Parts: sequence; structure tokens; C-alpha cells
Amino acid sequence: MMEKTPLLEVRNVTKIFKLGGIFFGNKIAAVEDANLILEQTKSKTLTLAGESGSGKTTLARIILGLLEPTKGKVLYKGRDIFRMNKNEKKNFRKQVQPIFQNPYESLNFLRKVDSYLRDTALNFGIASNENVEDVISEALEIVGLRFKEIRGRYPHELSGGQLQRVAIARALITKPRILVADEPVSMVDASSRMGILNLFLELKKKFGTNIIYITHDLATAYYMGDEIAIMYRGNIVEYGSVEKVLTQPLHPYTHILLQSIPEPDPFKRWSEEIKLSSLEVKEFQALGCKFADRCPQATDKCREKRPPTLMIEDRLVKCWLYSK
Repeated sequence: MMEKTPLLEVRNVTKIFKLGGIFFGNKIAAVEDANLILEQTKSKTLTLAGESGSGKTTLARIILGLLEPTKGKVLYKGRDIFRMNKNEKKNFRKQVQPIFQNPYESLNFLRKVDSYLRDTALNFGIASNENVEDVISEALEIVGLRFKEIRGRYPHELSGGQLQRVAIARALITKPRILVADEPVSMVDASSRMGILNLFLELKKKFGTNIIYITHDLATAYYMGDEIAIMYRGNIVEYGSVEKVLTQPLHPYTHILLQSIPEPDPFKRWSEEIKLSSLEVKEFQALGCKFADRCPQATDKCREKRPPTLMIEDRLVKCWLYSK
């Protein structure tokens, strides 16, 4: 019998921040009315992609339970993660594990690397003092490391690629259903990048692990496969299969993002330069479509009223172009 309750559901989630003073500051919706689903019946990679300032990391922090939404819910197996009791919350943190962008920033340089693995195994009840090293060794082996390579060593004694693999091993100790990986390869060298991405794909294939992969890099988004949600100024503007969204984009913003990727041709320049966005209050507070001022197909209607989210060709698109 198929499970009907999703493994994870992001339901109408909005997060509003206030910039500036208490009484006269500007309010912006860093995430606005976001909806995502991971089913229990099949593991997959769900990518959140967009420029810097699009709301990807804010949404990831909400999914992890680190940041409470202003409106909406995050449900894990049907339970609101912000209304769980102590035991439910511990189980959620055991089954939904983070992997952060910079492994150097997530570790104390005065603390030995293996102590993080040991604490995770003991604190979640995965191991006892007697077998904790066996549990650590098993997790490290999955990511291509041996315990003797990291035992007693400090973060500065390992490479960026090794540290990121240690971070992944720490997350795997609890045997999570979901890994939330925020730009996990942006701070490692090119030689380590593909190895880490392949490791994520292997985890999905071998262990049924779901991956929520956050990136601004559409090339790695395509490589990771399955589904993608394109974000702009807090909105999910296009959501569907990676194959369709990145090869036959419908939203004008997705088109422009794809045009910004250089082709492997030394004689062909980029068709358009796309600069990473800062938090531009004007666009976040726009009455209509937040992309209207940059969109080559925008009309007066786009600037006056927020577009609906429509189901077009098996994907969701937030754009007036497809409204009859």
C-alpha cells in the first residue's frame, strides 16, 4: 500500500524580515508562498536554484527547523516541525541532516575533527562508547575516507575536499532520510567537486537518501537530476523536472539564467552578463511580478499585479505569460 502522506512538505511558507529601524524599517519577504514536496515512496534530488539573494538559503534554514516561517508550515511525515515535542524534534533532526557550504566555518579549529563524528554518534544514540569507532569508520568508508586519515587531526590539517567529506560522513551517521546540502561544492577545489556530487548520487541510489541541493550553478543542478525549483526574490518562479526546466524553460528568468552559462567554446562569449543579486528592496516589495523590471516580455499587467502560479506542461510557472 502506498504512503499517501509526503515525507516532507513545504506548504505556503513565507518568511518576512524587517530591515532598518523597529518602527520605520522596510519589510521584505525573503521567501514568499513557497510550496515543495518530497514523497515517501521514492528518493530524489530536489534542487533549489537561483542567484544570490533569491531566498534559497533562507528556505533551506526553514526546512531544517533553524528558522521559523512568518506564515505557512513545514511538515515532516505530516507533523509540523515547529510544533513537535522534544522527542519528535530529536527524531526529525536525526532524519533531516544539514551539510553547509563552508566546511572550515562549521568546525572549530581548536577541536579535533573526529570529535564531531563521535558526538553525533553518541548524542543520537547511534553508538555506545564501545562501538563508536566502528560506527564512525563505517560512515567514513561510505564517503571514501579511512578513520586513520582523520583521527586526532585538526581542521587545518585536512584539505577542503576531505573536510567536506567528513561533514557528509557526520550527517550520514544518523542514517538520514533527507540531506539538505547548501552549496556543498562551492568552497572545494575542482578536483574534489565531481567526487562529492557523485557521492550524493550514490547515496540516493544505494541508501534511498533524498537530497535537497541548493546551488546557483545550473550545470551542477542539471547533473544532480530529478526536480528543480528556480527562485527569484523569494518566489519559486518555475518548478518541475530538471530535464524540462533546464532544456525547455518557460519562465523568462529561467531563460536568462541559462543564457548566462558559458558554452565550452573559446570563440563564443557569454550572451548576457548576470550579476549576483543583492537584497534590492524595490524588487522584493514590487506590487506586481518581482522580475518585471528585468523581463524583456513584461507588460503593464506584470508591474501592477502578482502573477498566478499555473500548471503548464507538467510544471509550475509563476508568470502572466501563461494566463489565459
